[in-house]
Formats: sequence, C-alpha cells, structure tokens
Amino acid sequence: MNRSWTTILLIAGLTGLLVLSGALQYRWLKQISESDNEKAHRRVQEQAERFAMDFNREIQNSYFNFQTGADTWAKKDWSEFNERYDYWREKTAYPGLITDFYFLGTGPNATSLRYDRQARSFAPVEENSEVANLRSRFADSNNFRPVQADIYTLLLPIHSEGQKTAGPIMIRTPSPERRPSISMPPTVGYLAIKLDPAMIKNDLLPDLTAKYFADGEFRASITDKAGESVFQAVSGDARDATVPLFNVAPDNFIFYANKDLMDKIGERRSDVVVSQKVETHSFNRVQSNTDKDSGVKIEIKKDDSKPRTSVFTATTTTTSDRPGDSPWTLNVQHVYGSLDAFAASNLRRNLGVGFGLLFLLACAIVAIIISAQRVKRTAQRQVDFVSSVSHEFRTPLAVIYSAGENLADGVAKEDGQVSRYGDLIKGEGRKLSGMVEQILDFAGANSGNKKYTLTETAVGEVISDAIEACRPLIDEKSIAVETNIATLPSINADKNALTQAVQNLLINAAKYSNGGTKMRINAANGGGNIKISVEDEGIGISKVDLRQVFEPFYRSREVVDAQIHGNGLGLSLVKQIVEAHGGKVQAMSDPGKGSTFTIELPV
Repeated sequence: MNRSWTTILLIAGLTGLLVLSGALQYRWLKQISESDNEKAHRRVQEQAERFAMDFNREIQNSYFNFQTGADTWAKKDWSEFNERYDYWREKTAYPGLITDFYFLGTGPNATSLRYDRQARSFAPVEENSEVANLRSRFADSNNFRPVQADIYTLLLPIHSEGQKTAGPIMIRTPSPERRPSISMPPTVGYLAIKLDPAMIKNDLLPDLTAKYFADGEFRASITDKAGESVFQAVSGDARDATVPLFNVAPDNFIFYANKDLMDKIGERRSDVVVSQKVETHSFNRVQSNTDKDSGVKIEIKKDDSKPRTSVFTATTTTTSDRPGDSPWTLNVQHVYGSLDAFAASNLRRNLGVGFGLLFLLACAIVAIIISAQRVKRTAQRQVDFVSSVSHEFRTPLAVIYSAGENLADGVAKEDGQVSRYGDLIKGEGRKLSGMVEQILDFAGANSGNKKYTLTETAVGEVISDAIEACRPLIDEKSIAVETNIATLPSINADKNALTQAVQNLLINAAKYSNGGTKMRINAANGGGNIKISVEDEGIGISKVDLRQVFEPFYRSREVVDAQIHGNGLGLSLVKQIVEAHGGKVQAMSDPGKGSTFTIELPV
C-alpha cells in the first residue's frame, strides 16, 4: 500500500511539474515574442525613415541647389545657374534624374523659357500644352505645392528682392489676440524642374530598397495620395511601417529648425518661407508650445550690423509630415503579411516545439512508469515461478527419494514390489525431465538461440503423438478424449516442437478440468490455414486473466489459491513455437464452463 501511494504521489508531482513548466514556457515565450516584435517594429520604422530621408535628400538637392535670385532671370545671366547645375551633376549619384528645366514668368508680359543643355542657356519656348499644364499648377497660390508628383515636377518660386533687415531675430508666441502677418516679396516666376520617372523607378528606388531591405525579409512599396501603386506593391492592408515620401522640406533650415514653427508660419502662408541670412553675433530664440489658433510673431531689433537678405522658396505645408498629405507614401510590409503575423507564427511554432518536447517528456515518464510496473510484475512472477518450480520438483524428488530408500532398506523384496517402485521412479523421473526440458526450451526461445528443424509433417501424427504423451495424465483424470481430424495436407514444421505445443494444451486441459470428463480435439483446414483446437470443460479463464494468459510466468490468482501445480511457462511456450512457424494461437473461455485454445498454422 505504501508503495502504491508513493507511485501515485510521484505521478501527481511529475504531472504538476509538467503543467507548471508548460505555463512558464508559454509566458516566457510570449514575452520574448512581444519584445522581439516591438524591436522589429522599431527597426523597420527606422529603416523606412532612413529610406525616406535618403530619397527626400536626393529630391531636396535637386530642388534647393537651383534657388537663385530674381536678378539672374532679369539679367539673363546664366553663369550662376550653370555653376549650380554643374555642381549638382558632380555631387549627385543620379545625374540623369533631372530631364528638363522651365522658367515660367508671372505677370502680364510673362514669358516661358526652357533650358538648353548644349547652349547652356535658357531660350524662349512656345506656350504649348505642357507649359500650360505647368502654369496651371501655380495659378492658385493658396493651393500651391512645390512637389507635383503626378507629373514628376518640382516647382521653385522665384521672388524679387525684399526689404533688407538687420539685427537679431527673436521668435516668440504672442497672446492669441495678436496676429501679425508676414509680408512676402512678390513672385516673378517659377522654375519647373522635370524629373525622370524611369530613373526614379528603375534606379533610385531599387537602390534604396537594396540598401535598407536587401535581406528580402520586407517588401517596400510606394503609393500616391489616391492609393495607386507607384513602385512595386504589397498585398493586404497590413503595414509594418508607413513614412511620407517626396517631401522637399529640410529638417534644419536656418532658424526654422522646428517644423512645428514652420507649420505655424505655413498656416498664414503655406507657399513661402523666408530665410534670413543675418550677419550678427546676437541671436536669441525663445520658443514655447503653441496651439493651432495661436500665431507666430517675428520681432527684429535693429543694430549697426550690415546684413544681407535673400528670399528662398517655401518647402512645407501645414501638414507636410503627415503621410496622408504627402505626395507619396512609403509602405513596408513583412513578406509573411505583417510583423504581427510573423511574430504570431513564430510564437505558435516555438510553443509547438516546446509543448512537443514536454509531451515527449511526459510520454517518456509514462513509459518509464509502465515499464517499472511491468518489471515489478515480472519480478513477482519470477518469484512465483521459482516457488512453483521448487514445489513441482520437491514432490517427484520426494517420491523418488522414498522409493529409493525403500529399495535400499530391503522393504520391497518381491519382484512385483520392486517393479512397481521402479515404474514409480521412472514416472517421476520422466516428470522431472519434462519440467527441465520445458524450462530449457523457454530459455532457448527467449534467448533467440532456439533452432527449429522444418520438415514435411502430418498434422494427424502430431495430434496422436501428443495424446499418447499425455495418456498417463488423461487416464489419471478419467477424461475421455474426442478427436475430429479431417484429411489435412502436410505442413512444413518442426514435428517435435509442434507436438510439444499441442501436448502443453492437452496438459492444461487435463490439469484444469475441475472434474470435467470430456476433452475435444479438432483439426480442420479453413481460410488457407490449418486450425487445431483443444476444448475442455474445466474451470475456464476470466476476461482479465485471458489478456495475460500467454505471458511468461503468469498464473491467475484463482489457480494459485486452488494450489493447482504449474510453472506458468506452458502457454508461453505454445505461443513462441506457433509464432516461430508463422502462425498464431488464440484463447476463448467462459469461466466455469471451459476453455478453447486454437492454433492456426499456414499450409
């Protein structure tokens, strides 16, 4: 009982440990997955922002490099423009990015000019549909945008010289009731910078994709405001990173380094930003957070410095940094559909592997426990076997010893008495020899060293020999043997081994007859197999014992309690012999009414 409780507690403890291990494993793997997913989101967002920064920088270089004063266009002195163009081509990695330049003047007598690369100068151009389309882009100054992504064009306003100012610039947020405006110089024209779509799609964007997403883990696509694909495409709606693209607003431009401040100026005038080049040693900025309704006041304190003032173009709108208001949007998506889906898949896989290992561990523990129980049962059966064999040996040895002692002491002097003692010794010796042979056969079969000599064997002879070998026991039990042997073909078998198998069935039928007076032996050919059955009217076998009756050393508790002699090897030997011949043995029983054992052998 103590051992049983120990086993139960051990199983319960191991089960609890496995459940706890599974719970901790799930928790830790989930935490690791969430942490890795968060890091991956940050990493891909940073890569997307760097992608956009590099792309925008290339566009900004193509934009800001050609900012010239109004006098350049008034005097038609193209030397400064040519220097800027040469400098840009020397520094850029994509000299073919810009395909053309147009200068579109404003005013009643406005003219249109086109840059001639061969002559390195601007020449008048007819007012064709392309020029008309360009002029329509800046006709409404309130809705002006420097980037015209649909026609791959940058529009650069050219302003006349404004009033020169000097002194340190102080920027502060006034009270809501004070809303001063900024007076901007008039626009004398626009420089249209035409970009090459093929260069952008076939060179610039693929190079950036290879630079930041070369491992193939992510797909990068670019869409316009309408959601139409500009470069590549991704499936589904999931996006792991979204960054505005095609933005010419610099991150740091003189004192307008704060984009929030640029937005505030843009609320009053979204198409122009003033850049003051102030040569002074005094520059103080006081900045505070402002709400949408507050304005921005720029106060200039004059001093004796000699400043130089120039006007540059606007580069931002009030919401230029928002993806929905940008001409293009960079979308990055994991090849699995999304980072969240990829992380969930990894988590499921890791959990599957982890729980699979725990399941294998649980199976191993169960197998060990089952094996231990089997070993325990086998050990107990071996003890019972030794006990029963000792008892089986003791009885014939005692008879032989007693008969020999009587003969030696001269108790039996008559020839008849001596003959009876001799027959007694002979019978008990045969019994001992049979038990020893049975044990040796079992040992040989289990070791795999048992060799069978297969010859053409008649089944009828096997049954007859087995009956004759068991005749003394059958006669002792007063059992009538009924045989029903059909005409059968010969089989390829070891006659002695097969006879022993049938003999063991007959011995069991007689031993457990429990007063039964009949035993039936049938042999028939059916289904391509020869079937030999031995049927008795003995004590029968319970359903529980029937499942283990062919196991070595097994004897039911009822048999042991009834003190029926045996060693538990007979039926195990029958099974080994029959299976060695390619057959099988089956048992059917009705407790209290008898049992039937059937041997099936292939023809």
